[in-house]
Amino acid sequence: MTTKNLLVELFVEELPPKALKKLGDAFAGVLAEQLRAQGLATAESVVTAYASPRRLAAHISQVGLKADDKAVQQKLMPVSVGLDASGQASPALIKKLQALGADVSDPVAAVAALMRAPDGKAEALFYDSLVTGATLDVGLQKALEEAIAKLPIPKVMSYQLETDCELPGWTSVNFVRPAHGLVALHGSTVVPVNVLGLTSGNFTHGHRFEAAVDPVVFADADSYAATLEIDGAVIASFAARKTEIARQLAEAATEVGGGVMPIDDDALLDEVTALVERPNVLVCTFEKEFLDVPQECLILTMKANQKYFPLLDAEGKLTNQFLVVSNISPDDASAVIGGNERVVRPRLADAKFFFDQDRKKTLASRVAGLDKVVYHNKLGSQGERVERVRAIAKAIGQQLGGDALAEQASQAALLAKTDLVTDMVGEFPELQGTMGRYYALNDGLSLDVADAIEDHYKPRFAGDTLPRNMTGVVVALADKLETLVGMFGIGNLPTGDKDPFALRRHALGVIRMLVDKDLPLDLGALVRDAGQVFGDKITDTSVALTDFIYDRLAGSLREQGFSAQEVDSVVSQKPQRLGDVAKRLAAVRTFAALPEAPALAAANKRISNILKKAQEVDAHVSELLLKEPAEIALYAAMKDVVPQANAQFDAGDYTASLQTLATLRAPVDAFFDGVMVNAEELDLRLNRQGLLKSLHDAMNRVADLSRLVA
Repeated sequence: MTTKNLLVELFVEELPPKALKKLGDAFAGVLAEQLRAQGLATAESVVTAYASPRRLAAHISQVGLKADDKAVQQKLMPVSVGLDASGQASPALIKKLQALGADVSDPVAAVAALMRAPDGKAEALFYDSLVTGATLDVGLQKALEEAIAKLPIPKVMSYQLETDCELPGWTSVNFVRPAHGLVALHGSTVVPVNVLGLTSGNFTHGHRFEAAVDPVVFADADSYAATLEIDGAVIASFAARKTEIARQLAEAATEVGGGVMPIDDDALLDEVTALVERPNVLVCTFEKEFLDVPQECLILTMKANQKYFPLLDAEGKLTNQFLVVSNISPDDASAVIGGNERVVRPRLADAKFFFDQDRKKTLASRVAGLDKVVYHNKLGSQGERVERVRAIAKAIGQQLGGDALAEQASQAALLAKTDLVTDMVGEFPELQGTMGRYYALNDGLSLDVADAIEDHYKPRFAGDTLPRNMTGVVVALADKLETLVGMFGIGNLPTGDKDPFALRRHALGVIRMLVDKDLPLDLGALVRDAGQVFGDKITDTSVALTDFIYDRLAGSLREQGFSAQEVDSVVSQKPQRLGDVAKRLAAVRTFAALPEAPALAAANKRISNILKKAQEVDAHVSELLLKEPAEIALYAAMKDVVPQANAQFDAGDYTASLQTLATLRAPVDAFFDGVMVNAEELDLRLNRQGLLKSLHDAMNRVADLSRLVA
């Protein structure tokens, strides 16, 4: 098959910037996938996606003008259905062959052309045919329609097109944005296709203001990117445009000097890349008086509202300069710079006004206002929620640090949500917690309390830092527990990929604080005590919630590289001190490497199965009922080994505890070789089951060793 490179472009009105990269990748990916499925492209075909604010395009190498014909064998039906007793074709077979386009004018010849072969227990008829390969115009039409249909469009637009026929009229088109042009080039030849009311050609339109020519005509598929950049003043590649913007940002920061650097924000860089076709970075300034406002406020308003890149000094402090990525490159950029400076000034003035107004009231004076903010119709207001968090925090603080920590945690919890009713957070919800810290310091509160107010939302996401002090840890733990217990208590559980109250994230936050801070707190007690502050507002779902947290713990551990067997062996025991989990896993891994481990794990599984079949076995052994030498030897070995292993366990040396228990391998093997556990005599059977129960309890304190059996 002779091949050439293919270029397809859809020219449209401005696409949604946050979805642009995904749209471009999907368009190119589905187009190539469909061409490969039809045999027009090969597995070696290289796909290059292009996406700019006004176009989606794909360059695909090694695309054929026509796919190779393909021999196809198709199962028709069992012989018993297709042929009658005399071997003649049945009406069902004739009808099937006609549907496939086979010549049935001579039924005998048609049957003779079929192949008979075993198909399971019966024999079936098979039809061999040659399927003509798809031509590029037909195949590309199908692929293009499929690529458009499968675009991950965030919101579809509906617009009207005038029909091109004898009778005038309008037709409705649904697409992400109105489309105005279609390019389809196979080498230098236009492939005739039609989509969205458009007919393919070899030209497009470049930059609205800076294109050298209009329209931009392509000589062939391979000249697309270069021609569009030279004649159309458009960098078509999303990746190339992003790289160019990053280069210009760094260059502009260097020219400013003083060690400044643009803020590092890949999401903002992606969004700006999706907004411009020909980037031109310019340096702008604002009045220094605005720097009295917390820099988080200024940075957020510049990034979120204006898509500007603030400049930070070498110490990470905001400067009064920022970078703008313009879509035009005039000889004199002063008007563009001045315009952006005028636009940002009111935004910064608003932030300063909010900050100045908010500081006129203390956080403590805002607590009452939380009673007017609804948290959940079944759980009351934010004010009620604050009291619950405060009670939980006070109890946890008492456990971890006595009266002093309890009092600090109580104060921080009381004020932690008050910035929700400030003007600044009302305008910028992303600053909740951050502004609370600034206002707490303005009120003269201690640094510990101020930090805790900001940090009680942490960790906000995977890899986020934990609260910086113990007061923050206590309040963050209380806040997340209140959310988990409350939502579980009213039945608002996550389902599938839906988790509107971020309960999975809250559970992982609880786990991280308990594990990373190695807090001496029992998970079950934490959940149970947190539930008590709700009174009769919720039902008791502590078991379901702890199971949910253990599931999140298991998933997190597997992501960290522990095997499923290792994780299951530890988590199945539901250790109450999550800070011990890492030590238990390390002990299990060390134990599993011992030569005795496989036999002991298998024996443990065997013991588990025996005890499951027995009824409530008591871990009690009477030496008088030990008859067989093997059970006497095992009991004697256990009397020596188990107390030593238990002492090591109680001291937190889980590795040593399991290694000590590993010395029981020989007497355990001998026991199962020489002793009938389920003896006919009831007293012997119960005594032997009691011996195994004692052994089972001792061996599974660190982890369920039976889970290590493959």
